[in-house]
Amino acid sequence: MKLPVRLALLLTALTATAVSACAPQTSGGSSSGADETSGTLRVWLFQEVGNKPKEQVVDAVLADFEKAHEGTDVTVEYIPVETRAQRVKAAFNDPGSAPDVIEYGNTDTAGYVADGGLADVTAEFGAWREAKDTDPTARRSVTVDGKVYGAPFFVGVRALYYRTDLFERLDLRPPRSLAELTAAAREIRAAEPGLYGLAVGGAYTYGALPFLWAHGGDLTDLGSAASRAGIEAYTGLFGDDNCPAAKCAGMGGNDTVTAFAAGKAGMAIGGDFSHQAVEAGTVKGKYAVVPLPGVEPGSVAPAFAGGNNIGVLKSTSHRTLAVDLMKRLASKETQGKLFEAMGFLPTFEDVRDDAAAKEPFVRPFVKTLEAGTEFVPVSPGWAAVDSGAVLPTMYQEVVSGRRTVAAAAGDAAREVDEALGDAR
Repeated sequence: MKLPVRLALLLTALTATAVSACAPQTSGGSSSGADETSGTLRVWLFQEVGNKPKEQVVDAVLADFEKAHEGTDVTVEYIPVETRAQRVKAAFNDPGSAPDVIEYGNTDTAGYVADGGLADVTAEFGAWREAKDTDPTARRSVTVDGKVYGAPFFVGVRALYYRTDLFERLDLRPPRSLAELTAAAREIRAAEPGLYGLAVGGAYTYGALPFLWAHGGDLTDLGSAASRAGIEAYTGLFGDDNCPAAKCAGMGGNDTVTAFAAGKAGMAIGGDFSHQAVEAGTVKGKYAVVPLPGVEPGSVAPAFAGGNNIGVLKSTSHRTLAVDLMKRLASKETQGKLFEAMGFLPTFEDVRDDAAAKEPFVRPFVKTLEAGTEFVPVSPGWAAVDSGAVLPTMYQEVVSGRRTVAAAAGDAAREVDEALGDAR
């Protein structure tokens, strides 16, 4: 049974509070105070679609690590992203079975810190020679209240994929503003009624947020006039003249990219991480990518700076070894190899520039990063907003015609305020 959003949000917050209350709260290197220099380290990394290339890169890192630290060995478990919350929270409460090093989503940082699970590695990160080249937004994703709780692993941003064959046939140019984007989407739909002009989804939060930010909106003030303008700009794309609400209201990001890759849409908002999926589709050789435009012609809409980090658990009894392994996994060399193997965009600016020079498809995403990105509120309360589906519910209520933008945004604003306020 699907719970109402407000009730789901409340239950999530209560659960998080209960977990936080019994999570390890000790400060310092580890919960036990030990810092063993040999033994077995456990690592949890995320399972990817087509995980083998990632495993090969990681295995090489671990082989070098074990060679450098005699008497140590590392075991790696690849865990599903979808169940990470339960697994990681359980690990925080059971240090005996917890890993020493984990990969985690960058929106999870504040919640994990509030739960007392991640080790403060500010000193080690500051002394790390490579850290100075870390992208500022990526650095922000591991920072809570001025302290560092991990190392950025990769960054992901979204841009605009478009069909070059359709644009050429219809004499369209890549849109330079959101108004041009909307006009192009409707022109494609009118010329090709079997296609979506721009594939959009009511459950595609990170495809919708650039519209909100481009209009000056703010996730902590969804009821403002600027936020409402951004919400209206995105929800206005749902209709028979572009992407019918009956089909598109329930679509998420993967759905929109899949539609584009299958040749069912003229445009889609996809990530650098979507490249392989699009290349495997029927549109291969017939598409290009540009930054998603903003309100003003020639501007770039702020994208959400997604990505993952590598952190050390506070409960580890191998702190020095765990920090060294964290740095090796998140190093320039490893990130460069992961880009080649998986297409993960490096968090180091110089490594990313090298990647863009080698692979043209990276350039629009690098331009998007350089234009300035945005992030969700760095608060443990954001986990409740996310798991409570506050934003998708807001968008879906509008595109279905059940609520006005003002009413849906007002309710969402109150729920966000409550969640972030409870976490303070």
